[in-house]
Amino acid sequence: MKRVHLPSCASTNDEALGLARAGAAHLTCVIADAQTRGRGRAGRSWYSPPGQNLYLSIVWRSARPAAELPAITLAAGIGVCDAVRAAGVAHARLKWPNDVLAGERKLAGVLTEMSSRGGVADAVVIGIGVDVAGRRDELPPELAAIATSIRDETGAPQDLAAFTDLLLAALVPWLDRFEAGGVAAIAADWEARAELGRAVTVGTKSGTVRGLAGDGALRVALPDGDELWVLSGAALEIPRGPPGS
Repeated sequence: MKRVHLPSCASTNDEALGLARAGAAHLTCVIADAQTRGRGRAGRSWYSPPGQNLYLSIVWRSARPAAELPAITLAAGIGVCDAVRAAGVAHARLKWPNDVLAGERKLAGVLTEMSSRGGVADAVVIGIGVDVAGRRDELPPELAAIATSIRDETGAPQDLAAFTDLLLAALVPWLDRFEAGGVAAIAADWEARAELGRAVTVGTKSGTVRGLAGDGALRVALPDGDELWVLSGAALEIPRGPPGS
């Protein structure tokens, strides 16, 4: 794995997409100490102060059909969740489609984007942000109530370089498994790390999380026995409060 380390950049995903379009090899990894325009899903900004957290993007060249590739986010989430647990946050869990939570607070996120050439996807860039060594009391007010870090959850100092190695070691096997077998190869493992039975709202309907569909959609059980398949996280709302509330 080739690692490209940057003191700062606008976005590691942008850097990795540029490298992918220039022919970068499979598993080229861009890591930055800080981002000036870090972003998450749906264009949301990603708080990216220097020296505290992990900002990383990987070029993944896949042979799977382009229509299946967005679900690689789920495989990446498993790897991130496992790394966070191995770092001491044993209660970390997955929230569909791209977040890792500790309790009710966000700890990490995944942003997957495609590089296309001639209208055909030729690479996937998997962006990962993990709050590693930051302190909740140093966060902007709008984030302090909803975010956390490995340091806050464990009460112990964190070595960012060591966690980066831990994450990459946990991540790549899950990406390989997805590459070999698609969603079917990872669905049970994703569900084992998620909170099945959690109350959610989809538009005007409320139900509970049942698991993953074959294409990676979220299956939501409704009180009348019907089932919704959610394809966009923008349509999903999870009430705040203790699990199961």
